This record gives sequence, C-alpha cells and structure tokens, in this order.
Amino acid sequence: MAPSNGYGASSNSTAGNRTGAHGPADNEQPVSKSGWRKEMIVNVDRDLADIVLLMCYIITGLLDSASISTWGSFASMQTGNTIYIGLGLAAPNESKRWIKSGVSLISFCIGSSWFSRFHRYFTPSLHWMLCVSFLAQMGLIVVAAAILTWGPKSTNEKDEIGWSVLVPIALVAFQSSGQAVTSRVLKYNALTSVTLTSIYCDLFSDADLFAMHNAERNRRLDAPVLLLFGIIMGGLLTHSPIGIVCVLWIAAGLKLFVVLSWVFWRAAED
Repeated sequence: MAPSNGYGASSNSTAGNRTGAHGPADNEQPVSKSGWRKEMIVNVDRDLADIVLLMCYIITGLLDSASISTWGSFASMQTGNTIYIGLGLAAPNESKRWIKSGVSLISFCIGSSWFSRFHRYFTPSLHWMLCVSFLAQMGLIVVAAAILTWGPKSTNEKDEIGWSVLVPIALVAFQSSGQAVTSRVLKYNALTSVTLTSIYCDLFSDADLFAMHNAERNRRLDAPVLLLFGIIMGGLLTHSPIGIVCVLWIAAGLKLFVVLSWVFWRAAED
C-alpha cells in the first residue's frame, strides 16, 4: 500500500509479482524492468530535496527581475501584481501595468490548479511526475523565449499590451506556479519560491535562530539570499544588450538541470 503523503493524492495500488500460468514448476522468472524505469515509478527521497527548491529561488529572481524591468509586472510574485491591479483600478488611465499584472495573476492561479490536479491524479512525488512537471515548466519558458526572440518587436514593452507581450507573461507566470506546487508535494511548504514575507517572519521569530544546528533556519536564510542573487543577475542581463531574451533561455536551461536532477535523484526507501 502506498504511503499517505498528506497532499491529497489518490493512492494507486501496484500489481504484485506475476507468476507463470503453471505455477513455480515452470521456473519462469518475472520480467524485471530496467533500473532507470524502476526509479521513475517510485517516490523521490525528500532528504536534501530542499536544495532543488532553493535553486528555484534563483530562477524566480531571474524571471521576476527581468519581467518587472521589461514589462512592468511580476511573473511570480503575485502580491506585487495584486497591488498593481488595485492601483490600476483606482487610476486605470495612468498605466497599462495593471492589465499585465492581471494576466500574470490569472495565469498563475490557473497554473496552480493545473499542476496540483496533475500531481493529485497520480502519486505526487514520483520521479517521473516531477520530471514531467519541470519539463512542462521548461517548455513554457522556451515558448516565451521563442516569441521574444523571433516574434514581433516592440519599441516600448512597458506600455505595450499586444499578444507578443501578454502571451510570454502568461506563460512564465503559469510555469512559476509549478514550483510552488512542488514545494507542497515535497512537504517543504515554506519554500514556494514565490514569496518571502512569511519566510522573513518565520526566520526572525524562530526561538532557535542562533542555534548551531538549525536546518529550518538555514533554509529560511538561504531562500532570500538566492532570490536576491537571481534578481541581481536578471537585472544585469536585462539591462545589457541581450536583454530579457537571454534571461529566459538561461531560466529554461536551469529548469532542464532540475529535470536531470530528478531523473538521477535517490529513490525513497519503502
């Protein structure tokens, strides 16, 4: 029986060992799957899986800094987008930023629903599930990068609300929700990679903040540092001649690295 994961997934039972039609006398051995195929249909080991989630903070920093610098809206941080939507509704003629923020927020919400349903349909933390999830995220970033690379160019992307701007925003926001859902799947709920306010609160309210060994504190400390690193790198690249296009291709490459990490990640012990 599959272990309960607390994420709300329906447990799928697996068939037991097959026996020959004539019983043991046939000396027939069950056909075993190759090693990597076995790995793909078992849960990943949660130990050190927070490293992958922390790496996602770098990706978020890259994408959000490039997005806010180029389009004027966030790709992942929906608190900021909600503020922009409210300001836009208060003064809708001052800027078109609120429209882009609205597209990002709606796309993120739809993505959260889609990724969570995908993980709940099967056992959430199987190797192949995580690989497919991050492959989908990478694919969405690649499509956004391709649109900006070979699609129509805009002279002022901060004021532009054509499809060549709104579609990449929607794609990048949709994929960012997959990272947040993964933190729930792996039961590292604090490491959503899309917000820091709660992490700051938990970090500085920790009674063992200055303890020598405190894994939770270390994760909460690493998250903003890695996000800040991604933001700085994204900002530098965005303001260089190569711009946001390079940031998107780099983010896609990092997603591919995450996929490969899940492929070779150690399986959980039964």
